[in-house]
Amino acid sequence: MSGLGNRLGDRLVDAGYAAGWGAVKALPEPVARTAFDRAGAWAADRDGRGTRQLRANLRVVTGLTGDALDELTRDAVRSYARYWLEAFRLPTLGVPRLLAGTTVVGTEHLDAARAAGRPVVLALPHSGNWDAAGVWFVDWLDGPFMTVAERLRPEALYERFLAYRESLGFRVVPLTGGDRPSSTVLGEWLAAGRSACLLVDRDLSASGIPVTFFGRPTTMPGGPALLAARHGAALHPVVSHFDGAGWRHTVHAEVDVHGAGRLRDRVHAGMQGVADAFAVSIAERPVDWHQLGRIWADVLPDPERGSRP
Repeated sequence: MSGLGNRLGDRLVDAGYAAGWGAVKALPEPVARTAFDRAGAWAADRDGRGTRQLRANLRVVTGLTGDALDELTRDAVRSYARYWLEAFRLPTLGVPRLLAGTTVVGTEHLDAARAAGRPVVLALPHSGNWDAAGVWFVDWLDGPFMTVAERLRPEALYERFLAYRESLGFRVVPLTGGDRPSSTVLGEWLAAGRSACLLVDRDLSASGIPVTFFGRPTTMPGGPALLAARHGAALHPVVSHFDGAGWRHTVHAEVDVHGAGRLRDRVHAGMQGVADAFAVSIAERPVDWHQLGRIWADVLPDPERGSRP
């Protein structure tokens, strides 16, 4: 019975997402934006574990405390709600509108890599709307890029998100559970001269690369630096923010992983360079950093609102 119950539960979850997805796309845009903004404010006021972890993370980034940190956290949860609204509605917005509302700083770095005939590996944090950044990157490449996605449960929900992102021009491989390791598939893709995007501000493995991020030790997945080093690709950190009703993406200069020294040392140095670039851009607009997970081992979720000093 437990297996049957799990399958039924998975179907209900998937059906709920499908119904919600369809409803959000059908709503007039101003109505949908108002609804998601209010939902974000409501979620922040509930002060759940994810919100309290976000608050703790933002305290590290900004040094804020008290009411100022509460206000920033509330706005950050509303920003995250905007991401989900746009995730549901992105296919209906249309590529021309997305591109017209997008500003990209630092495209000269990518242009230099393309002029040299090199593939590109973009490393991104969970900031702003990274799917909108992907739509712009597909347009710049004039073709698809490859990325990795955590496998969601139920499987039907994962397939739904997979189909959605591939409709935008992404090529997605699962982090786990694929026919072949994601690193192998990505390596073959880059060896063919193609490019990749990877979200790397939270390490879900037990084998991450030690880095210092906002002055504190943590780990990040080493995949971007390792893939770039092995396949001659240009490694560029990119950080996305919301910009009014549009989107702004900052492309940082190439992080060199091709110099002298052992591969392991170059990968470590490369991921530290990525962490440093992330810190610069996130500090400029922390409200759009949607990191509700634990980043630093010594930074736990803040206490619930009623028990804070």
